[in-house]
Amino acid sequence: MSLVIAIDGPSGSGKSSASKGVARRLGLRYLDTGAMYRAVTWWMLTQGVPVEDAEAVAARAGEPVLECGTDPDAPTIAVNGVDVSGPIRTREVTNAVSAVSAVPAVRERLVALQREIIGDGGIVVEGRDIGTVVAPDAPVKIFLTASEEARARRRARDLAHDPAATVELTQAEQARRDRLDSTRTTSPLTKAEDAVEIDSTSLSLPEVIEAVVRLAKESTAAG
Repeated sequence: MSLVIAIDGPSGSGKSSASKGVARRLGLRYLDTGAMYRAVTWWMLTQGVPVEDAEAVAARAGEPVLECGTDPDAPTIAVNGVDVSGPIRTREVTNAVSAVSAVPAVRERLVALQREIIGDGGIVVEGRDIGTVVAPDAPVKIFLTASEEARARRRARDLAHDPAATVELTQAEQARRDRLDSTRTTSPLTKAEDAVEIDSTSLSLPEVIEAVVRLAKESTAAG
């Protein structure tokens, strides 16, 4: 397998920006697995599926057809041919995605698709279970984290279009999602034993990218 860089971590840790930056620097593809779970969640909400009902979600998990673009300069996500890049970033989807992503039928389907996209490698993949479940043999595994306050501030900036998304509310919703994601039975958010942890609280984006690129080059040289 050619180079696969797995970057896991909680919301607001800077995974997306760092992952895209690393992919650009190294000429690799990029995959945001979180966007895939958000896309399924968006579809469930638009179809009126009660997202807290695991059986109802599982019953329709095979219906939405996802298409994922892997260009780090212009990543795309579509459901049944509809571009959902914008709609999946709303607070409604954010607050529902943990429930949907905890359903085994959803995870089984998306993990299979993620592995298909990864293929022979040459990709940076971000998510919550990449190093532990999706690509456990990835030669480079990063667990990117940051303080709760820093993550909430970053997430609130992402939701600047929503006046209700204050830092305080965002931090409370984020804590709830962290708790759900880290305690779910199937593929919980956790650090792989052989992952390198990077705390981005006091690091700039270029510093985080440089740290990951350095680890990737060291791994390639060692390999």
